[in-house]
Amino acid sequence: MSGKGDRTGDDVGLREDLAELLRRRELTEDAARTAAVQQRHASGSRTTRENIAALVDPGSFVEYGRFAIAAQRLRRDVDELIERTPADGLIAGTATINEDLFGRRSACAVLAYDYTVLAGTQGALGHRKKDRLFELIERLRLPTVFFAEGGGGRPGDSDFPVVSALDVRAFALWAGLSGVVPRIAVVNGRCFAGNAMIAGCSDLIIATESSSIGMGGPAMIAGGGLGDVEPDQVGPVSIQAPNGVIDLLVKDEHEATLAARKLVGYFQGELAGARAGDQDALRDAVPERDRRAYDVRPIVRTLCDEDSITLLRERFAPEMVTALGRLEGRPVGVIANNTTHMAGAITSDAADKAARFLQLCDAFELPVISLIDTPGIMVGPKAEETALVRHASRLMIAGASLRVPLVAVILRRAYGLGAQAMAGGGMHEPLLSLAWPGAHLGPMGLEGAVRLALRKELAQIADEQERERRVQELTAAAQGNAKALNAASLFEIDDVVDPAQTRGILAATLSAAAAHPRPRDPRPRIVDSW
Repeated sequence: MSGKGDRTGDDVGLREDLAELLRRRELTEDAARTAAVQQRHASGSRTTRENIAALVDPGSFVEYGRFAIAAQRLRRDVDELIERTPADGLIAGTATINEDLFGRRSACAVLAYDYTVLAGTQGALGHRKKDRLFELIERLRLPTVFFAEGGGGRPGDSDFPVVSALDVRAFALWAGLSGVVPRIAVVNGRCFAGNAMIAGCSDLIIATESSSIGMGGPAMIAGGGLGDVEPDQVGPVSIQAPNGVIDLLVKDEHEATLAARKLVGYFQGELAGARAGDQDALRDAVPERDRRAYDVRPIVRTLCDEDSITLLRERFAPEMVTALGRLEGRPVGVIANNTTHMAGAITSDAADKAARFLQLCDAFELPVISLIDTPGIMVGPKAEETALVRHASRLMIAGASLRVPLVAVILRRAYGLGAQAMAGGGMHEPLLSLAWPGAHLGPMGLEGAVRLALRKELAQIADEQERERRVQELTAAAQGNAKALNAASLFEIDDVVDPAQTRGILAATLSAAAAHPRPRDPRPRIVDSW
């Protein structure tokens, strides 16, 4: 039998239940929330649904919990909650990202707190929704993007008896995904308390210039007797970028979603059609003078595929460069000493930056290229005040624990324990250790080694100028002995290569490694939050 209630193609004559469904669905969309959308746009930001639409492939988003509302039925009218608290302020689901590039490997999860709903606070049903998605993410091994803008826990929910809410599972479930799937947090505007914990437990944090990130927002700060603080003063990017909290700082949400798509792509596999820059330029990329500083980032960009590099934590420990990129389409991680800061020495911050990055690469099977030009681990009383012994050792442990292929290239100086830490513990630990022709290797800086080894002889030279002339003479002799070719003649390194041929050698080595991968421990390794 059929009747007018069975017609589905017209606005008029729909079955009552279907009409009610469509009406309720419309109330969850931006078009039904004109005032909230206008206010959001007036602040210079996009809506949550606009951000998701910009991130995922068109038509691919499958939403979970669309009809959830704030758990405040005991104190507010249900119709008001439906209108003003759609999705309980958390939009979540699955989608594809970069499907045109990666096909079936493009499935991801997306979660986003909606700042237009009760300031993006975390409600009772939102927590349950996160629980549901986090378990699904683990089951399907879905890379995840989480828009974490919001004010943390919501005190106004009334429908469930709560004393502390310390039994909420969402944070443990999210933290437990460390090393299981790559998780990218996107922050715009204010991100406090529980939302900041979501971001902090993520593997990578993208933040816009207008962000303020803090473990406690203004209300918590005032409640702790610490005074009144404006939201934008809690943790602005002027603090959170140099201190290492933010991995990638971008201008606005438009750039943030583009960056998120690119970062997700590194964990989705290889790309065809790689292009490379002029490799001959590498022959003159490093100054001949040992103490002349240079920016290593152009070398990183030249070695990798064109437009494939994303530099991470640029404002934190700039003496160490960490980057994701591609080499002939294969995603790779790159660590490199940057001599324009601290002469490229391994400081506590640099060690932490590189060690954590190596954990990230190891967890998600990205081979690592290490570009070495370091005088070694930083020394001196001031350096030791930073707990350098522990931090520098952390880099050594992270490198020695790598399960993914590591290839080391000595660009100029490889001195002491710092150079060994950059090479996974020693020059025979990488899959391949190379040096460029102008490189020098040594147990410590050559001039320092001369002064230490010959201090008695030098002390007998009364004239200071003559003594310094002798130091320079002996240092020059030591440089001859420390040349990469001499080290290669004793098989301390595997080869000395023309810089212009480095990319091809790296690609061939990583291709061979991919063809015969080592068995991996099925248990995931966590990626430290720091």
